[in-house]
Amino acid sequence: GINAEYGKQWYQRRVREAVVSTQSTGVVDLVVTLEELYLGNFVTIKRDRPVYKETGGSRQCNCRMEMRTHMTGPGSFQMTQHRVCDQCPGLKLVTETEEIELEIEPGMIDGMVQKFSGKGEPHMEGESGDLYFKVKTLRHSRFHRKGDDLYTNLTISLQEALIGFDMNILHLDGHKVPVKREAVTWYGATIMKKGEGMPNFENRNKLGNMYITFDVKFPRGELSAEEKESVKAILKQASVQTVYNGL
Repeated sequence: GINAEYGKQWYQRRVREAVVSTQSTGVVDLVVTLEELYLGNFVTIKRDRPVYKETGGSRQCNCRMEMRTHMTGPGSFQMTQHRVCDQCPGLKLVTETEEIELEIEPGMIDGMVQKFSGKGEPHMEGESGDLYFKVKTLRHSRFHRKGDDLYTNLTISLQEALIGFDMNILHLDGHKVPVKREAVTWYGATIMKKGEGMPNFENRNKLGNMYITFDVKFPRGELSAEEKESVKAILKQASVQTVYNGL
């Protein structure tokens, strides 16, 4: 499970800043690491944002068309359209640098969106639009995420595949996941480590699983005739040569 003490230290250290492109509006990718999605984090977003400022003077605003009735003669009237505007303070568009604080919550997944009202496209008439940050996970060197589960590949030697091994996999918060095998491990075999996946976004006490698939690295070089006989004597394995369509 999550190493609470290590996670607390890592969490405190990982509060970070991010810069988004100038005058970003609409939907912006929030690029995060798998570690941040495992433990959570706070991110300070710095951005240059266009805003309207009062300049003094006035301008026409809230313009609309209104119908007016005119008497054109005794008992005769005519309706005409007229453009009518209010008087509002003068405005100019300026660029300001602002900071937005947002939280990466444990268990969030790709595509999740956080909305910041009034932080998007400025409008001269009315409120500014909204700004959305969409989670985008960086590729991790060891783990691949599917839902709340983590997948990884582990390469072992032929010797380890045959006689077993004992090792640890370093998890996202620094705790070690033990992997011990005493039986023969074949190429492509997969084992599951229960509760060693990602926290569930809705229920952080619920963790996914970790699936470990094994690759076997064969030794290079040639065996002597004596070594070959020794291997045969140890394995006692008859030929199983079979041709088949594996697709």
